[in-house]
Amino acid sequence: MDKPTDSLAAVEYETMRLGRHRHLDRSAYILLSRIRRAGPMSIGQLSRAFGLDVSTLNRHTAALLREGLAERIADPAGGIARKFRITARGERFLDGERARNLDGLREVLSGWPAGDVAAFAAYLRRFNDDVERLPARPWPAYARGAAGSS
Repeated sequence: MDKPTDSLAAVEYETMRLGRHRHLDRSAYILLSRIRRAGPMSIGQLSRAFGLDVSTLNRHTAALLREGLAERIADPAGGIARKFRITARGERFLDGERARNLDGLREVLSGWPAGDVAAFAAYLRRFNDDVERLPARPWPAYARGAAGSS
């Protein structure tokens, strides 16, 4: 795998494999994480943030509402669009899911030297920062010292 295309194919394959390790529906986990970090968001804001059409987001947010993980509220800033806010149940659910993810990572990476884990995290951060730079849909700022924050 010395050729760049082989390396790119390896990255694509490994990111696909990584995506299969989720306890919670991936879209719910990501939506709840984004709403928690950014605060209440309208369907339009979610559409712009994720680059998804409104009909897709309507399906995903309807599932969050059904499960009691999010609720619709009036715009706190006084706008006309209703917004989605994570509920207390959604907070607990997201915290539990994140804890399971961290436990799994701890188990998988237990044999890695601390420097390798830090380097892996830095490469993932760099990769995600570059992905987000392209469509101009950055994730809200991550507190670099708060690994457990959302």
